[in-house]
Amino acid sequence: MKRKLLLLLTLCFLAQWGVAQAPKWVEKAKRAVFSVVTYDQNDKILSTGNGFFITESGQALSDYSLFKGAKRAVIINSEGQQMPVESIMGANDMYDVVKFKVVINAKKVPALTVAALAPVVGADVYLLPYSTQKNRSYTAGKVKEVDKVSDNYSYYTLSMQLKDKMVSCPLMTADGQVFGLAQKASGQDTTTICYAVDARFADAQTISALSYSDMALRNIGIKKALPDTEEQALVFLYMASTQVEPDKYAELLEDFIAQYPNSADGYLRRAANRLYRSKDEATMDLVMADLDKAVSTAQKEDDVYYNRAKMIYSYMLEAPTPVYKDWSYDKALSEVHQAISVNPLPVYTQLEGDIHFAKRDYAAALVCYEKVNQSNLASPATFFSAAKTKEMMQAPAEEVLALLDSCVSRFPQPYTTAAAPYLLERAQARVNADQPRNAVLDYDEYFNIVNGQVNDMFYYLREQAALKSKQFQRALDDIAKAIELNPKELTYRAELAVVNIRVGRSEEALKVLDEALAIDPKYSEAYRLKGIAQLQLKKKSEACASFAKAKELGDPNVDALIEKHCK
Repeated sequence: MKRKLLLLLTLCFLAQWGVAQAPKWVEKAKRAVFSVVTYDQNDKILSTGNGFFITESGQALSDYSLFKGAKRAVIINSEGQQMPVESIMGANDMYDVVKFKVVINAKKVPALTVAALAPVVGADVYLLPYSTQKNRSYTAGKVKEVDKVSDNYSYYTLSMQLKDKMVSCPLMTADGQVFGLAQKASGQDTTTICYAVDARFADAQTISALSYSDMALRNIGIKKALPDTEEQALVFLYMASTQVEPDKYAELLEDFIAQYPNSADGYLRRAANRLYRSKDEATMDLVMADLDKAVSTAQKEDDVYYNRAKMIYSYMLEAPTPVYKDWSYDKALSEVHQAISVNPLPVYTQLEGDIHFAKRDYAAALVCYEKVNQSNLASPATFFSAAKTKEMMQAPAEEVLALLDSCVSRFPQPYTTAAAPYLLERAQARVNADQPRNAVLDYDEYFNIVNGQVNDMFYYLREQAALKSKQFQRALDDIAKAIELNPKELTYRAELAVVNIRVGRSEEALKVLDEALAIDPKYSEAYRLKGIAQLQLKKKSEACASFAKAKELGDPNVDALIEKHCK
């Protein structure tokens, strides 16, 4: 009995000695340690764990697995107060670390200082658990091994017992600086050893311009912080705009403007997002306010005026009803003229031409496009703009074709899919300019570029070019293919009949036309073409009967045939 009493007294003495020998900084440092609770998309508790502050403004570290799949999270500090996690600042799933920002309740929070130097093998270290009790409890141990990981950071093996609730608690040096986050390796002896990842490595996690493609970050549903530089943040916004819902993107824009209040880009992007989401007058007032703010904060006024013009122009293209206040194509022109007066860039002139084109002022548009085509901005698209403008002005077909030749010539050969739509346009222009054989060549080139993935209309257009160039078998093959792809389109059957008539296959033409009339007995053009085929077969009375039926059904082109053959 005396022996047991002596042992008990000895243990009590040792425990008191352990508390007495606790470093002076322990009690204060433990105030930086907190509990973390994460929630899933249904707002149910997903997981719980630990973390700690590394800045007085609320930046903190914890383990990534705690946050994976989370839609929101809160921390509970040493005083039992809850604070929401505002944003994720970086993550690494391989080493299971996450850096995040907490919305703090005061001007500052207790924070640990990240050790600049890694402790050496044999050094005394201390683990600080989360607790709401004011005491100096801790777990002591020593550094057993130090391994180097990415960019000269360290991964530690420690002679120390680790309990489950101690994962991601801070590991401290003898002088009270945090050097690691406690980690537990599955299948290992946690009664005598544990592991720690370098706190410097966790602190180094950041959001970069391309972080929206990072799967580790995408697996966390909590809002991501913006990169540390405006340039990187703008790229990040661009990437996010294609991957998140408009509401979420709107939140990122608000964060960007709060972080970079003197950036005109933030106001321009918010205006564009607001315009995309709604066009009611109250929202449009906010859009206009953002556009005005962009001017007042602009370092490059010409760029802002250009973007204002482009936004108004795009808005007007949608033909809104009613139109917002004084917004119009003329207002867009006024804005782009302001941009040109500051810096006459060809891209601004191109937009000026587009606005004139939308106003149907084709002469003014052509002047702009010709200026652009004499500049370093000249491209297939700019020559195409000029060609379509000439076409709208009903210029000679040769002039339109010359511009399309310039357009296509700017593509390297062999052609790629980028050239495909322009080749298709030039093919039709060549038909219009009475160059059907060259048109067939363009159609063939297009067909090869798209690996034969074409529709019935393509075969119909190529058939017409082939027919005009007297390539009759090609014409027959193409129009047959068009009918195969779209058997209900009567125009194609009429065209097939025309080709057969041209090559003297009148009986075949009549067969095709009867098939068309089986689909639609009131198809007047089929009767007119039947009459022509019957004339070729010396069946005048039958031809005149067909012409009469065509006239009865309202064919406007049959009168001359009746006058010539049936009087």
